Amino acid sequence: MSETQERTGTLADLKGVVTTAPAEAPVYEVKRDAQGRSYATGRRKDAVARVWIKPGKGDITVNGRPVGTYFARPVLRMLLTQPFLVADRYNQFDVVCTVTGGGLSGQAGAVRHGISRALTHYEPGLRSILKAAGFLTRDSRQVERKKYGRAKARRSFQFSKR
Repeated sequence: MSETQERTGTLADLKGVVTTAPAEAPVYEVKRDAQGRSYATGRRKDAVARVWIKPGKGDITVNGRPVGTYFARPVLRMLLTQPFLVADRYNQFDVVCTVTGGGLSGQAGAVRHGISRALTHYEPGLRSILKAAGFLTRDSRQVERKKYGRAKARRSFQFSKR
């Protein structure tokens, strides 16, 4: 009994001593290589994009091809330019990226994620703007696996009475 009283007494003494300093916002560093480029990896579904950005006139190259030929749908091209529009840096950076895995929709999302992260490495001041827009969050949704006894992940086989 006396041991527990001693322990509580020491805890009470410590409670007054422990003070927490106000947490300051973390300072993010500029990350650029010798050529003045910033690199980041973006992911979406099964797609992985390696993205390099550098100051330029707004050219976007995906797997060695212009963005217009690789992503033929306008919606997918719009996805890629969203981080630049939100950050007010449209046509100020050249983007070179390589994408593997997944389909075109997932690849476009991965490139957008990579561009957003590379922009924060190039200009850390843009982080709050891109984070508020939701571009720095990795979309963790994945395709649900197929279960046995089912046609797809959840769909049953067609019912027949006879």
